[in-house]
Amino acid sequence: MQNAKDTFYEVLRGRLATLNPGRTTVVRGVTRPGVLVAENELPNAVAVVDCFVVRWDEVKWDGAGAMPLVRLGCEISYVTAGSAENGGMDRGRTLAAMDAELLTALSGEPQWAVKMSYSADGAPVAMRTRIWWGDVELGEAKAAGDRLQRTVTIAVMSFEEAGEL
Repeated sequence: MQNAKDTFYEVLRGRLATLNPGRTTVVRGVTRPGVLVAENELPNAVAVVDCFVVRWDEVKWDGAGAMPLVRLGCEISYVTAGSAENGGMDRGRTLAAMDAELLTALSGEPQWAVKMSYSADGAPVAMRTRIWWGDVELGEAKAAGDRLQRTVTIAVMSFEEAGEL
């Protein structure tokens, strides 16, 4: 499962950075593309605005086939207060821009990627299988004080290779 999670994050991060290189965030003094994985960050890092935060939830495993099939539930949340120049009065437009970036990144072709193994001791290694994902489901935009937020859900699937379980 971890290789599927890592691969999806890398694909999403790369696509979002290409679509909007200016969407960045600073975490522990390091500027990076504006997407984080909640389980890999300290709790205070996932409260940033104008950044996409990936959370993994439901896992379904089906071992009936030749290779086990894993379906991972993924939530991507984002929050904006709009721009300081406009006193936050453009927060709806900013949220819509983030919606468009995310939808473009996830709906663009292809909706799959070669699964990679990202070990800490070397370069990523291509595996034999792929990950793929379904359609994006946008949750409703919600106001929280002076901010607008949205959570989208998407299913990410992968076959587990020998040694991954």
